[in-house]
Amino acid sequence: MEEVPVGYIIAGVFGLLTLFSLFTTVQQGQIGVVTIFGKYRRVMGPGLNLKIPFIEKVMRRVSIQNRSVELGFQAVTVDQANVNFTAMLLYAVFDDSEESIKKVAFKFLDERNFMQALVRTVEGSIRAFVASKKQAEILLLRREIVEEVKIQLDHTLEEWGYHLLDLQMNDITFDSEVMNSMAKVVASANLRAAAENEGQALLITKTKAAEAEGNAIKIAAEAEREAAILRGQAVARFREEVAKGMSGAAKEMQQANLDSSFILFSMWTEAIKNFAQEGKGNLIILDGSVDGMKKTLAELSAASRLGLFDQPDGKHK
Repeated sequence: MEEVPVGYIIAGVFGLLTLFSLFTTVQQGQIGVVTIFGKYRRVMGPGLNLKIPFIEKVMRRVSIQNRSVELGFQAVTVDQANVNFTAMLLYAVFDDSEESIKKVAFKFLDERNFMQALVRTVEGSIRAFVASKKQAEILLLRREIVEEVKIQLDHTLEEWGYHLLDLQMNDITFDSEVMNSMAKVVASANLRAAAENEGQALLITKTKAAEAEGNAIKIAAEAEREAAILRGQAVARFREEVAKGMSGAAKEMQQANLDSSFILFSMWTEAIKNFAQEGKGNLIILDGSVDGMKKTLAELSAASRLGLFDQPDGKHK
């Protein structure tokens, strides 16, 4: 069997290498940057691409997908309070145009240098903004900080071939001493507000109680006045009816030629009977002797003769 010349073997190997180097692939979401002897030549899209063997070289594959980085740094306010920030930065290549891809590929030496510049730029923008604000304002300015950083970064990142998609301030904290003092301020403010609310509630309660008591007194006084009027009317009616009954009884006794003292005696005994029934255990002292009864009857009889029971219109009281 004849041996294959070495020249043929070398030529075959060189042909295979040339064939393999004629094709290259670029992954989806990436753009290939092609150079010739170190100088930019063109870009390649995703998929299988042809290139000039041994002359064209895929110098870099640039990802056009969204990328994120988490930052943690410290800033100082105008009143010398240290503020700790934790932020998430979302960015991407500006677009897949050749101009943007060239900027991404050649502006920085490598990805590490780009990330260092990006992080320091974000930190510098936030520190410059925080340095003009007071400690008490920072927690309320989260949105303003984000907008300020976006304004500062958009133009710079565009020059680098990138675009800032979003910036999230995940956490803003102060040193422990500052946090403790802030907690005390908030607690004292809450206590003051609670005391003010309690005082207002107590004032309202007392005012309503005083109003209710005043209304109750007015209602009771009005009711007492009406009751006194009704009692007076009832007593007047009672006396009028008694006077009428006594007058009628006296006339009938005079017509029958009887002594009017009999009426007084009847009234006396009836009064004693009512005292006994309605006294409810109260002590009522009366002169119940015969002499006392005679004395009382004589006084009532004298009053009757003097007309003390008569009204101005001739009626008995």
